[in-house]
Amino acid sequence: MRTLATAICLLATVLAAPVFAQQPSSGDHPAHHGSALADGEVRKVDKDAKKITIKHGPIQNLEMPAMTMVFQVKDPAMLEQVKQGDRVKFEAQKLGGAFTVTRIEQAN
Repeated sequence: MRTLATAICLLATVLAAPVFAQQPSSGDHPAHHGSALADGEVRKVDKDAKKITIKHGPIQNLEMPAMTMVFQVKDPAMLEQVKQGDRVKFEAQKLGGAFTVTRIEQAN
């Protein structure tokens, strides 16, 4: 009887592992749910502070509604690619507790 119970528990654990492996992680880890780029408009570029203000649509991977907010940038060189008023597509993640733009490009 004990062997049967052990075998059932082992089988349940093996079958459940892929389900738990697919669950999104919480905390400060980057969220990758096949995230699409968010649409936005650059409102301010602050090269000294390494920050960018973007009026954006919903950001799916962060479950964030449309708003205007200040983001840090992962690479300060990104700030050289954009200026106030530019329409952009961008990816943002929560890194080290801060919302950070990790990719940005001009919108077509």
